[in-house]
Amino acid sequence: MTAENFNAPFKGRSLINWINYSPEEINQILDLSFIVKKQAAAGEIHQRFIGKTIALIFEKRSTRTRCSFETAFGEEGGHPVFLSSQDIQLGAKESVEDTARVLGRMFSAIQFRGFSQNHVETLAKYSGIPVYNGLTDDYHPTQVLADVMTLKENFRELKGLHLAYCGDGRNNVARSLMIICSKLGIHFTIISPQELFPDDKIISICTPFAKVSGSNITISDKISLVKGADSIYTDVWTSMGEESLKKTRTALLNPYQVNDELMQMSEKNSCIFLHCLPAVKGEEVTHEVIEGKQSRVWDQAENRKHTIKAIMLSTL
Repeated sequence: MTAENFNAPFKGRSLINWINYSPEEINQILDLSFIVKKQAAAGEIHQRFIGKTIALIFEKRSTRTRCSFETAFGEEGGHPVFLSSQDIQLGAKESVEDTARVLGRMFSAIQFRGFSQNHVETLAKYSGIPVYNGLTDDYHPTQVLADVMTLKENFRELKGLHLAYCGDGRNNVARSLMIICSKLGIHFTIISPQELFPDDKIISICTPFAKVSGSNITISDKISLVKGADSIYTDVWTSMGEESLKKTRTALLNPYQVNDELMQMSEKNSCIFLHCLPAVKGEEVTHEVIEGKQSRVWDQAENRKHTIKAIMLSTL
């Protein structure tokens, strides 16, 4: 497969989460991610989105998601249009359904980053164009594709790897990691206080996927389960929109901080550290770990752009 003769195999499809994508389809997009990363490193210039436009709707602040979508789309000759919640009537004076219908007649695609999963699903239902979930309270699918790309760069094979997530086990990143790991045969362990375990619904969604792929899904409050992990992953203790819970979350999650001692508990010198960023150094991860030799967070951040470009190439 080359990007030159690449005819979007999933043309018109949205990415709301990875539930409705098969392992083969995820791997196909992942393969394309490596192609476009190689092209970028070689300084190649392509214009595969000439004449196309994308609406970038942001209710929540963003560094990596916004920059990835804007630069990936613009470099390919397309025109990205940034729309904050102050710029449009989404769900205010105009229903989400009506906004979707209007944008669907003006744009080639929509990216949504906000709070409600229902919003992104409604945009996909009524717009008639591909809609990409740049983050909701429930899922963060573009992030986890970059995560597995980073794992593949370091370990070559994904199937059979062990990824241990330490922290808030019910947040959007943990939930999305569970989906993609269960699809791709990656053993996934959530290590979290019981109060922050993922809900039964996401577990029931992932269990049949894991059975097919051979992935082991483990949820526990025991930090010792990082033993044997190929990668240890964490996220901020207080997600956007939950700032009032910071004191409670800090008390709950302090024992789950990723520090040198916890990294050593993997008992693997090859174990790498991942974080979706932004990080609060000194809280969920120490400065020594995130800036240390096992950290791959900057590769992971760069891979957001390459995976997002591959997602758009595949669907546009």
